[in-house]
Amino acid sequence: KISQFQTSEETYERTLQEEAKELEQLLSKRNVLLAKQEEYSNKIRELGPLSSDAFDTHKRKNIKELQRILHRCNEELQKFSHVNKKALDQYVNFWEQREELQKRQAELDAGDEKIKELITVLDQRKDESIERTFKGVARHFREVFSELVQGGHGHLVMMKKKDGDQEDDDDEDDGPRAADLEGRVEKYIGVKVKVSFTGQGETQSMKQLSGGQKTVVAMTLIFAIQRCDPAPFYLFDEIDAALDPQYRTAVGNMIRRLADMASTQFITTTFRPELVKVADKIYGVTHKNRVSRVNVVSKDDAIDFVERDQSHNAE
Repeated sequence: KISQFQTSEETYERTLQEEAKELEQLLSKRNVLLAKQEEYSNKIRELGPLSSDAFDTHKRKNIKELQRILHRCNEELQKFSHVNKKALDQYVNFWEQREELQKRQAELDAGDEKIKELITVLDQRKDESIERTFKGVARHFREVFSELVQGGHGHLVMMKKKDGDQEDDDDEDDGPRAADLEGRVEKYIGVKVKVSFTGQGETQSMKQLSGGQKTVVAMTLIFAIQRCDPAPFYLFDEIDAALDPQYRTAVGNMIRRLADMASTQFITTTFRPELVKVADKIYGVTHKNRVSRVNVVSKDDAIDFVERDQSHNAE
């Protein structure tokens, strides 16, 4: 009996092992089928939304019928074998890139608008500053010219280019002017001087003036700028060489007055007595034995020297 029990036990163990092996195979097969089910479910979801009765309709069909339907669908799909299967992925990728580029474009456009606004503001301030400075210089030019030339008058005119032709901006209004958004300064091409030394008749341009008159106009412009933006000192080299005595006297008196009022230092060389008479300190330059010497001289000695020089030149 013991041997029978042992034989039965061995038989049951073999049967149990076979059943366990078969169970393992079934579990493995089940896992494979579950994986396929998940794969097919994903593919079904990728197809897009289906009708509500799609699963119920095909659930009632047997496997062979489903396989025939699948085979027919595969044959239909073969007609589209030449279509790029990555087109959808590429489309999504390009669409994302397009969105990113559009976002960057919007940022660049916003930055461009800000820069244009800044340029417009700076151009407007520049135009206003230039026009304000010109108006101030023009006003002082009229005043200084009237002081240097008794009975005369003169003014500055801004030349501007309009529609391809030159045009005088002969507006003498010194008040503020509205800024041109297109840029007024870019239209300006120069400054014209119009003066009259007699105070009668038409004004003259620079081309019609003599050398001495041009010097008076140049000095007038320098003094006008000096009143707008004074410099600490000015260096003049024989500015009175071509001037008549009355203009030399007027220039000397103005230099004396500006030096006293604005605390500005004027340094000038001259061979005329008019500037010597208004000088605070006079230096004489002598040249002897190929050596130049600079010495402080008195006003009387300086006047005597320039008078002797004029007499010598007259001879």
